[in-house]
Order: sequence, then structure tokens, then C-alpha cells
Amino acid sequence: MNDTMMARFLPVLLVLCLINVGSGQEAPYRIHTLFSVECQNYFDWQTVGLVHSFRKARQPGPITRLLSCTDEEKKKYKGMNLAPTFEVPSMSRHPRTGDWYPAINKPAGVVHWLKHSKDAQNVDWVVILDADMIIRGPILPWEIGAEKGRPVAAYYGYLVGCDNILAKLHTKNPELCDKVGGLLAMHIDDLRALAPMWLSKTEEVREDKAHWATNITGDIYGKGWISEMYGYSFGAAEVGLRHKINDNLMIYPGYIPREGVEPILMHYGLPFSVGNWSFSKLEHHEDGIVYDCGRLFPEPPYPRELRAMETDQYKLRGMLLNIECINTLNQGLMLRHAASGCPKPKWSKYLSFLRSKNFNEMTGPKGLTPQSLQIMEIHHEEQHDEYEPAKPDTKIHTLFSTECTPYFDWQTVGLMHSFNLSGQPGNITRLLSCTEEDLKQYKGHDLAPTHYVPSMSRHPLTGDWYPAINKPAAVLHWLNHVQTDAEYIVILDADMILRGPITPWEFKAARGRPVSTPYDYLIGCDNELAKLHTSHPEACDKVGGVIVMHIDDLRKFAILWLHKTEEVRADTAHYGKNITGDIYESGWISEMYGYSFGAAELKFHHVISNKILIYPGYVPEPGVNYRVFHYGLEFSVGNWSFDKANWRTTDMVNRCWAKFPDPPDPSEADQTNVDTLQRDLLSIECGKTLNEALLLHHERRGCGDPNSLGPPDPETVNEDIMASKFDQVDEINHVTSNTSASVVDFSAESNQTFLDFRFWMIFLWGSSVLGVGLVMMVILRGRKGKKRGKGLKNRRRSSHPGFWDNTEQDRTVHGADVA
Repeated sequence: MNDTMMARFLPVLLVLCLINVGSGQEAPYRIHTLFSVECQNYFDWQTVGLVHSFRKARQPGPITRLLSCTDEEKKKYKGMNLAPTFEVPSMSRHPRTGDWYPAINKPAGVVHWLKHSKDAQNVDWVVILDADMIIRGPILPWEIGAEKGRPVAAYYGYLVGCDNILAKLHTKNPELCDKVGGLLAMHIDDLRALAPMWLSKTEEVREDKAHWATNITGDIYGKGWISEMYGYSFGAAEVGLRHKINDNLMIYPGYIPREGVEPILMHYGLPFSVGNWSFSKLEHHEDGIVYDCGRLFPEPPYPRELRAMETDQYKLRGMLLNIECINTLNQGLMLRHAASGCPKPKWSKYLSFLRSKNFNEMTGPKGLTPQSLQIMEIHHEEQHDEYEPAKPDTKIHTLFSTECTPYFDWQTVGLMHSFNLSGQPGNITRLLSCTEEDLKQYKGHDLAPTHYVPSMSRHPLTGDWYPAINKPAAVLHWLNHVQTDAEYIVILDADMILRGPITPWEFKAARGRPVSTPYDYLIGCDNELAKLHTSHPEACDKVGGVIVMHIDDLRKFAILWLHKTEEVRADTAHYGKNITGDIYESGWISEMYGYSFGAAELKFHHVISNKILIYPGYVPEPGVNYRVFHYGLEFSVGNWSFDKANWRTTDMVNRCWAKFPDPPDPSEADQTNVDTLQRDLLSIECGKTLNEALLLHHERRGCGDPNSLGPPDPETVNEDIMASKFDQVDEINHVTSNTSASVVDFSAESNQTFLDFRFWMIFLWGSSVLGVGLVMMVILRGRKGKKRGKGLKNRRRSSHPGFWDNTEQDRTVHGADVA
């Protein structure tokens, strides 16, 4: 028993020893933590949160705030006592160029500290953080893998300038440029060599306005705002530092940590939410909350509420991190207010929770796990000489991306129906991108297994309207928020019909070698567009539609897919048809280029197969068993045709028995030419499958008998009933061509037929009323003179159920209106 307890206690002892060694500040374990801020309320509340978390996490050594203030700002500044502070001259307005760029204060502050602070003379390791961070556990450079000459840093994959002309212009060692930032842990000697170069390279990039473009820097604003980040990467390359890159130590709230990973740092640079609660630091830019006694940020849900709300343990873990971040900030503010002499606040459940032993135990110092210490393998020139093909028992998951619109709903119904018939292995998930307003009104939650994604149709930073960006954004969101055991991911478009399984083993997918289908019109792979947007234009493949990719490749690739999409979309100067192949010249296929350029960046070599996908209307290759219909283009058979764009606003899913015009019977196809016959048979199959999917969907909804005269689904036909009352039925059911909607069962009838039908209905109704009136008259005459009393009342009362039974439909519709 004693041996067992000792074995369990040894890891704890080891961590405590390491912390004590650091706390004693004896060489070679002397640590100093730095962060840079300015004299603003915005940085003051961040300072309170970071310094409070520094103490909670028991980070060894001192912490110093590098405070950059102008003389005027300093006169009015109230926060000098918020943290141990080293004052630094402000360079927000550059003294030589006059350029306004506050981010330059970070390298300038480090240079000033190294030159003028006594603390810089008595330290071995330096940890550099940003103010908008929460420390969760000790950051010990030697424990996370830092060595002299090999700093440890977090991964900033969007720094695409490391791979293109920007690096070649600004460092003589572009091959050493690492895409890093956020968390930096390095030896003091490395920092002394790096800091001056960090500052000068920041100035260089900031002045290089000719290369601020999004396609070169990855900066979606194109304003040189991330020049300081490039200054760091180029400066490190210049002095020969090669980083150990760790993508597990730091996490953004809103993301879910990988299995087995315990992040020791949270960076709340992006908005995040839990249910209806949300937080964005940008909403508190001028917030003087540090100096407003008793005021905290809006309280998030309690942990027990989240446990009751979310059964998925991986999602729950991410949600608990979200509330831990804001609760730690609020606890720091609560203690700061008390230390500032604020009156004791009134008791509240939330304040009691922040003071509780339970909360302090939940947010105590976190230790590193083996998974947390895994270093990313970054190869600037990756080679894939040997590929290990997928095995037949490999797990697969299928994804497709949609939005909250009727257009995508009927496509979802078609794809899900065909998925169930196709024999495709594994599960399928719809990535549904919706705004909060759209989601409130959305009715199609049950159409498919769904992962909900915040909409990026209107870009949150640039305001650009580009719904296609939701596809890479949704895939990235799914990867960051869902735990999957699938080894390969199949990505489809919503406007597809599966005809058979798409498996990685059949089509020879492997790690580093995705499978896709040819998109030959992506001519930008062969011209200046690829040269502008990828450092490996020779690796650009003209592919799209169906994607089969190893999950590890997708994890590396998804962020690049999104960033490259943003790049190409922002590059309006190269929208021309002669450059992109886009006939609209509007940048509409930027997402497709985002995929190809992102894959080229990682030097993926696609297996390009023309035996997976066919567009209905195209002549098939003899003997090929195509697995997917992609009905993205108009197709026809004789006088019948189908174009998905004609159905963009038609609600085919929520209106009972809605369907597309029936395609011809296969026997009616042209038999004179084999190629034409096969083409038409495939087109007919696609049209029939869509209508079969809609038919089954309406049956599942309980739409009733499609041949009945009454409206089959009261909740969805109120619009039709009102239209009938206002004599608008002719307009609703008017058939202008073969491509018009069959939105209700009798919509294919001619107007005259319907008018005749309505005439007979009115005639029968009138006759019935007249007949009932005559019968009642006879009954009343027969009872004339008899005493009228309670019995008659009872008979009248008992007659009501019989009347309502005969008009059940009216009762149901009335109930639906009330509901």
C-alpha cells in the first residue's frame, strides 16, 4: 500500500520541486515573466486578470508589466499600482516616421527592459505573454522543451508571409521563418540577440506598404497591423533561432482542447460564448471596470448548469474552459476592488461562488500532460516519398456544409436520402452556418445530424458578404469543437446525390495524399494567382467537389484553407476571368482557390479521380460507376429540365407534398444514341432521387394522404388556405413551364380544371346546407306545440361533438393558429 501511495505521490513531488526550484530563483532556473501594455482602461482590466492568474497558477519568479505611456497619458493615468511595472517610453507614434502603430511598443519595451532593468541581469529564462491571457499552470521553459537556441512558442498559422516574398525581402534566412507568437519562452541570451532585430524588423515590415496585401501577409485588413508579429518571426530567423512549436499549451476560449491535453494558458483574443452568454474583449475597449467598485463582467452560467446542459464530455470541457476564463477575470476584479478600498459589495450567489473553496479548487494550478508537451513537426519542405494507403477497416466520417435557408434544406433532404441508400460507411454531419437571428426562425433542425457553426457569410472583421467562406470556417469549427475517432473525412457539397460509397481504400487516399475530383477551370493554379498566394505554385492542384482526407492532414490544412480563402477573396485586383476562370469575375470561387492554395502550401499531392463525380447532363465514360451526382449546373431531358438556381427561395421542405417537376420515364429517353441515352438516364435518376427524397420526407412529417382534398399538414398550409380565401389559388398553382414547382398535390392541374372543381365543391356545399335546412324544418314542425325544456338543451349540447367530428380539419387548423 505504501509503495502504491508513494508511486502516486512522486509526480506531485516532482512538480512541487520544479516550482520550488523556480521560486528560489537559483541559476539556471531563474525565470522572469513579461507582458506589454499601454496607459488605457482596456489594458488595465486585462492586467488585473493576467496578474491574478499569475498568482493563482503559482508561476515562479517575478512578473513585470512593460508600461508604454506618453507624458500626457501618464499625468491622467490611475493604474500604476495594478502590477509590478517597468515604465517604457511610448513608441505608439513613431518618433522618426510619425507612423501610428501601438503594437511596436512590445519589442521596443523588451529592448528597453533588457538595457535598463536590473532584473534583466539576474535571469536565465524569460516568458513573454500578451495582456489578454489567463495563466492556468506554471510555465517552466525547461519543462516545456525550451533550450538555448531553441525557444518554445505557440503556433500562428496565418503568418503566410513566412512562405512567400515577404520573408525573402525581410530576412536572409527565409527558410528559418517560423509562424509563431502568443506564448514565447526563451533563454535570456537568445532574447538579447533577438530583441533589437525584433524591433528593427517590425519597423521594416511596417514601412513596407507595398507588401501589406492580404495575399502576402495573411492580414485580412491589409493594413500592416500584424507587422510586429512578422518582426518577431523575421528577427528570429535573422539570428538563426529555430523554434519548438507547441500547439497544445495555449488555447483560445471557444475551442476544445485535444484529447489528453491540459492547456496551461488561455488567450481570449477572440469572442466566445456559452449558450446565450458571450464575451468579446473588443466590447470593453474603453471600459473602466477596474475603477468601478463592485462591477464585474456579466456572469456566465455555473458549472453545474453546463453539466446539465451538455452530455458530450468533450464539448463540456470546452465550455468549462470558457467560463473558467471569465470567472478568473471576475475574481481578479473582485479582489482588486477590495484592495482598492471599495465598500464591501452586497452578497450575491455569484460573488459567493467566486469566493468558494470549490471554485478555487477547480481553478487551481494545472499540471502538464504528456500530450500537452507534444511539439509540432513543422517541415518547410515536406516530402512524401512513401504513402501508407488506408486500410479497409478505416473509420470514415462524412461532412457537408449548409446555411439556414430553404435552398439548402431541400438539398440536405436529397443528400441525406441518398447517403442512407448509398452504403457509405460511418456517420454524416451537416455543418449548419447560421446567424443568431436566422437560427431563431429556422425550422429544419431535424433534417440531418447537425453541428451548428457561427455564420461567416458577412465577414466579422471586413464586412465582406461571401457565404462560400462558411465551408472552410465550418470545417475548422467542427475540428476544434468535436471529438471524432474517424481516421478519414469525406467532404461533400450539399447539392450532391450519393450513388455509392466513397472510401479512402478504394480510391487510394493516404496521409499526405488526399483524394479529390478534377476542377479544370481553376486556371489560377497555372498563372500569377498561384505565385501570389502560395509558396509552392507547382503543387497547386485543380481539384474540388469531393474531398477524402486523413484527419491529421485536415487538422493542419483547415486553418490554411480558411486563410487562403480570405486572401484570394481580398485580392480583388485578380478577379479577372483570364486569371481565375470565374465567368462572373466577382471572386465567387475564392473558396475553391483557398482549398487548392492551402493544400499547395502543405505540398499535398492529390489523387485526382474522374470516376467519382459526374454532373447530370454530361456524357458518362463507358463502364464507370460514378459515386456522386453534382447537380450544380442545369441539365435537361427532352422538354424537361432542372436548374437548382430556380429553386433558391422555394420552400420545398416545409410545404407538404412539394416536389420538383417529375422527369420523364426512362422509357421515353432517346434510344438512338448510346451516349445520349446513358446521359439522359443519369439525369432522370438524379431528378427522381430528389423527388423520392422529398416524398419520404413529407411522409415522415405526417403530411397525410397526398391524394386527399383537404390540406394535409395544417401547420404548413395556412398560407395556401389564406390564398384560397383571397382567390389567389390560381396564382399559386399556375404552371408556367416544365420547371415550375409542384408545391401542392393538385398544382399540376390546369386552372380551368381547378375552377370546375371549385364550382362543384361550392354547388355541393350549397346543396348540403339547403338539405339540412329542409330536414330541420320538418323536425321542428313535427315537434310544434310540445314543451321545450331541458331535454332539448341536452340534445342540442350533445349535437356539438358530432358537428366538430365532421369538421376535424377546421378544429385542427384553428388549434394550429392558436399555437
